Amino acid sequence: MNGAALRLEGVACLRGGRMLFRGVDLSLEPGGGALLTGPNGVGKSSLLLICAGLLPAFAGRVERRGGVALCDERLALDSNWSLRKALVFWAELDGATSAQLDAAIDAMALGRLSSVPVRMLSTGQRKRAMLARLIASGAAIWLLDEPGNGLDAASLDLLGHAVTRHLAAGGIVVAASHQPLPVDAPVTIALDEYRADDPVEPA
Repeated sequence: MNGAALRLEGVACLRGGRMLFRGVDLSLEPGGGALLTGPNGVGKSSLLLICAGLLPAFAGRVERRGGVALCDERLALDSNWSLRKALVFWAELDGATSAQLDAAIDAMALGRLSSVPVRMLSTGQRKRAMLARLIASGAAIWLLDEPGNGLDAASLDLLGHAVTRHLAAGGIVVAASHQPLPVDAPVTIALDEYRADDPVEPA
């Protein structure tokens, strides 16, 4: 992970014919963390999608070095499978070892739930499962969209410890949240300061 990097230069986002934000700059090296803040609808999730390469920037430049993993509100785990089987499916796609998956399951305190069908998990347990999938991926760049939603205090501590370990290993974390997070993110981007709110006429 020591070669990880994420850089944004003058990034702008257009969604639904409206410019959400423009002029966002960010530069993160190994061990760097950033927090995206702002009210709902300001574009936090869109900026994470741009960082992941899943949404093109309307303007500006994005540079990534290292694998990317996104954790958002989409569970993406087969609801009829046991938790472990569902996580194994993604771990194999990501090229993760059994040891990596076991460590991720332990990091989110999910061991006793391994045989439970995904559909039976609570909201908080599902969020921890999503985080375990992210951890097991081995990706250098973590993009977290409202990672604290549905987590109790103990689970938030698990999240904080996981992020701390990832940063210490040379990873990068960008988290979007409307609530305080136990995440060491010395860089804060208040997206409402980059708000554009101007309609764009179709070409």
